[in-house]
Amino acid sequence: MSMQSKSLNDCNLAYLEKNFGLRRLRTQESLDAWLSLANSMEIDEAARLVVPIFQDLLITNVESWNEQELSLHFIGPMFSLIRFTEPYRYNLFAEHFIKADILDVHGDQVTFSGKPDEMIASGFREPEAPYFCFQEFKRESDPNGDPIGQALAAMLIGQVLNENRHPIYGCYMRGRDWYFMTLSEKHYCISRGFDATTEDVFVIFKILKALKGMIGELVGNTTV
Repeated sequence: MSMQSKSLNDCNLAYLEKNFGLRRLRTQESLDAWLSLANSMEIDEAARLVVPIFQDLLITNVESWNEQELSLHFIGPMFSLIRFTEPYRYNLFAEHFIKADILDVHGDQVTFSGKPDEMIASGFREPEAPYFCFQEFKRESDPNGDPIGQALAAMLIGQVLNENRHPIYGCYMRGRDWYFMTLSEKHYCISRGFDATTEDVFVIFKILKALKGMIGELVGNTTV
């Protein structure tokens, strides 16, 4: 058995499907359940007042913001409004190092490692097991990188660290468009794109709000 190392930043979809047997499904129960739960979420008054402020900044700057500016002025505030922090249970982490050893289809061990742009994981001061991975705060015009592959690779790490007990959730973003993902066993599914410069911004908010409830239930069934 050979041993290899792979950075999250170097992962692409073709590599993961060829070497780890991942297959995309058009629909997946875990993603359908997530989006269905989001549809039942309510938008509170604070969100109705504040989210349009974030959105207006996005509309004005989306073509020119770099990843850090996009994160600082839009993505970060959206996550903060949901408040993905439950002390000593789970927290939202940015660019923390994670790694896991994963066997490829040939039985060779590959050590995946890297720093997802954002992740929600068990733990408080430091991440333990990721439940949700968010990748690629890219400008709309940036052609480099494979946000799907990078997000999926981080989700594979989360799958291993959670001992494959439940689906792993994810999201990647290009400029204004958000795509939500789930990974179960070797199968993954990706939602349609949600354009944050339109009324979809409130759908995105509800999807994130639903995610908080699901993660709370998952952490409740584990020892943190």
